[in-house]
Amino acid sequence: MNKTVITSLWDGVRLTPTQRRIARYLAANAVTAAALSAAELAELAGVSQPSVTRFAMALGHEGYPALRRRLRELAGSTPNGGDAPNPMQAAIAAEQRNLARLSESLGDPGAVGEAAAMLAGSAPMLVLGQRAAAPLAGYVGYFASKVHPDVRVLDGGGSVLGDQLEQARAAGASAMLACVLPRYPRESIEALAWARQLGISVVALTDSPVSPAAEFAEVTLTAPIGTDLVFDLHTAPLALSMVLLQAICDAAPARAQARLEAFDASAVRRQIFVA
Repeated sequence: MNKTVITSLWDGVRLTPTQRRIARYLAANAVTAAALSAAELAELAGVSQPSVTRFAMALGHEGYPALRRRLRELAGSTPNGGDAPNPMQAAIAAEQRNLARLSESLGDPGAVGEAAAMLAGSAPMLVLGQRAAAPLAGYVGYFASKVHPDVRVLDGGGSVLGDQLEQARAAGASAMLACVLPRYPRESIEALAWARQLGISVVALTDSPVSPAAEFAEVTLTAPIGTDLVFDLHTAPLALSMVLLQAICDAAPARAQARLEAFDASAVRRQIFVA
């Protein structure tokens, strides 16, 4: 059975990390996959047998026997593909498709421009990101601080996060970029609700228009995430965040240019970089 054919069974399906282990095993052993019992697949993939059943149901089957029948149908109707991509190549190919989808969605840049105007006009400008989204928030915050005079990255939680939101609002914050990615931390959603109560407008950068973050956002920017490996790939959300930063620069070009020149002069004076 061609590896590309078998991976199409779960293309676009949101799988848990355990289910992805099963999927990766099936993709790597496409030729023999149809002959495995649920117990054999569980043992070879290093998961429990109930996990195999849940995996089959996640793909829309009543149970593993129905999935195995489908695997056998595919094995009988498709030739073996010796030059088919391996799982790593397939994951990267999926990210290329995600970037293409993002590019297509940016054909109308209106939402990005609206979000950029809101964020550029907020002082301080807030960037929220917790758990899996924390690195993205830090990345955005690092570059945003080069063109905005007061950027505050909020990547913690608990009552301290509430304090930070109240302090930022008192300091004049009017907008917050909220990076909220699966599996959607409860604290992030609660922070968005609290920000709205404080009068802070929310720009959500998330993976889907039906993300729970969208409920609290004035503007929702979406970019698909990769789910072909054990852990999510955030290539498209990262690209979208850089597009948004470009729009923030365009919303206040004189300020952005002045701050970039000031930083470059400071970097030379302090010899921050070696090249």
